[in-house]
Amino acid sequence: MAWAFSLSAECGSDERDARQFAEYFEGISYLLSNGCECKCCTDLFQDLEENWWCRVGFNHLSEVGIESAESAYLMTELGILLYQSLQFATTFRYALVGVEVDEFRTYSELMEELPSLLIPGLVVARSFEQELGMLSGFRAFSADYIWQPYGGDVYNPLMVSPILKNKLDELLSVG
Repeated sequence: MAWAFSLSAECGSDERDARQFAEYFEGISYLLSNGCECKCCTDLFQDLEENWWCRVGFNHLSEVGIESAESAYLMTELGILLYQSLQFATTFRYALVGVEVDEFRTYSELMEELPSLLIPGLVVARSFEQELGMLSGFRAFSADYIWQPYGGDVYNPLMVSPILKNKLDELLSVG
């Protein structure tokens, strides 16, 4: 199973908005501190509510998630670069950077959960506050967007090591 690191943005019901968003990111390259160049590749898809999403993925990047402290560092570095670009992107309703963030919430799910939702890195249009009232935990991201600040990506050895996971399972089964 692939665990892709990406930026996913929900752009609403108009496919043109998603296409413009994709055009903004298509072909942008980021040079990471380890010398790796990550070039943006985009694709569009619709969710169950027929809203359009743009996924911004990368070449030469792990598809197994965060497998080491180094990969956590590099994905966090790339995440910061993506958020810097996102501040100037074309219109979208909400977006998130991370591992497996495709369709992390449909619009109706987000609207229902947003007042109590805590997702570090979540960027939403300021219009959400106009509809829902003041959103705690959010702060200014850009002129038209607010966010719950990004916390970076974390290496969790229990997620990637079957040996450690089995040892923990043995420990938990005692008692």
